[in-house]
Amino acid sequence: MSNPLIKIENLSFKYPDTDKDNKTNTQENNFAVNNISLEINEGEFVAILGHNGSGKSTTAKLMNMILTPDSGKIYIDGKDITVPDMKDEDVFEVRKNIGMVFQNPDNQIVATVVEEDVAFGPENLGLPSSEIRKRVDEALEIVNMTEYKRHAPHRLSGGQKQRVAIAGIIAMRPKCIIFDESTAMLDPLGRKEVMNTILRLNKEEKITVILITHYMNEATLADRVIVMRNGEIYLEGKPNDVFSQPEKLWKAGLEVPQSVELIHKLNQELNVKIPLGVYDFDTCAKLIAENLGLKKVGEN
Repeated sequence: MSNPLIKIENLSFKYPDTDKDNKTNTQENNFAVNNISLEINEGEFVAILGHNGSGKSTTAKLMNMILTPDSGKIYIDGKDITVPDMKDEDVFEVRKNIGMVFQNPDNQIVATVVEEDVAFGPENLGLPSSEIRKRVDEALEIVNMTEYKRHAPHRLSGGQKQRVAIAGIIAMRPKCIIFDESTAMLDPLGRKEVMNTILRLNKEEKITVILITHYMNEATLADRVIVMRNGEIYLEGKPNDVFSQPEKLWKAGLEVPQSVELIHKLNQELNVKIPLGVYDFDTCAKLIAENLGLKKVGEN
């Protein structure tokens, strides 16, 4: 079995207490990330859930070396990135392989023309013009934004801007992309556009995806779900295993998919035992009908 793309061992991080009357840490100056260990395999799609202040975004920033851990180890493709006095070229290599897309696309768009913005990363890699042109065209095609390549980014919708930001990361050919609540500022259509892009990157382009989100319907699309609470890993498993534990999710300050909540209430109120962890609406309706002895419309 190959080594994991990302391996975290006993990782801890604490934000500095800059002001006793105005603490920067949401956990009253305790560790934002507290002794966590996890592995993410190449090609995997992992969703990380958690209430505000749970440590999910801090973990993402530690993986990308935006933050430096207080203790513990992070290995990217077998390389320890937590060694003291890491060389600039090594830091650059890590950030090239672990791309990151943030919540607000306006914070990542730097050019006045879409294709120039997508070219920004490859240009900083020092690639020849022909290779940059190739990468820009390929990246825009992957996110379905080729027809907008000469448009001004500020004239695009939120979902389109986020897809341009994603294209800029794709053009750098990372092994993994972390999406840090990248759909949080978008309307439902924009969220759908971005999620379709994320799925295509993972399934067709074989890019490892880490999705930081608080939308349950997004997490159900992942191969594995990690729930964080108070800086620690609280739950972990396949989506149906995690969502079959609604009481624990509610305790962590999270909602559950509507289908799971409906089945949970039916089980309590009607004393039936419909399996939890079902988040597909058609499957949910079928199970309810079977367990309650309901017939399809038109049947005698």
